[in-house]
Amino acid sequence: MTDTRTVPDLFSLDGKVAVVTGASSGLGVAFAQGLAEAGADLVLGARRVDRLADTAALVEAAGRRALTVQTDVADPDSCSNLVALAMEEFGRVDILVNNAGIGTAAPATREAPDDFRRVIDVNLNGCYWMAQACGRVMQPGSSIINISSVLGITTAGLPQAAYASSKAGLIGMTRDLAQQWTGRKGIRVNALAPGFFASEMTDELPPGYLETQAHRIPAGRQGDPVELAATAVFLASDAASYITGQTLAVDGGFTIT
Repeated sequence: MTDTRTVPDLFSLDGKVAVVTGASSGLGVAFAQGLAEAGADLVLGARRVDRLADTAALVEAAGRRALTVQTDVADPDSCSNLVALAMEEFGRVDILVNNAGIGTAAPATREAPDDFRRVIDVNLNGCYWMAQACGRVMQPGSSIINISSVLGITTAGLPQAAYASSKAGLIGMTRDLAQQWTGRKGIRVNALAPGFFASEMTDELPPGYLETQAHRIPAGRQGDPVELAATAVFLASDAASYITGQTLAVDGGFTIT
């Protein structure tokens, strides 16, 4: 049967419900706002629940509804609770943006075991628990977007073994969930690998570090969060209905240098 929708129609998220983790700051805010502007209602998860009010206000300013839930993605029960509340409030979950994450930069010979485990527990395990909880209720046509990093693909001069391992693992997890769920459940699973975008993580980088990496960015600048949010809207929408198991670098060309 021929699809009679126009190309702009395919990008619409009207009637969809999206979950965004790590929605209290940085790129999580941009993802939430972008998805709302495309038509989705939002379920916003973060440990700092008080800071979700500002993100919810942006969603509501776009004319959509927002539910805020205190969430620790490293806790499987907390992930299940978010999804249960989403189903109670909206009756469906169509999109998951697995954005919650933390970063460290520690020399490998001096990194404490608990510090390494904490990064893996949030960035990799937490994405798995959220995907698992959402995958149990998602209907065919749903989309999961895991936020990896260019550091899951290449290196960038800082000692970031824990962070890089978590983000590389997330790319492998994306492929596996895609092969498990796309055919059987109709759930597409993809990853974004952002380059350098203004966020709390980049604010914590050593002074002058970004300048040392500038020569590796053919686009000649950092990314604007709205550019990453727009890419997430694409992957969440029916415009990307034949794309699954892929990792899309949004990096100004960083990973080709």
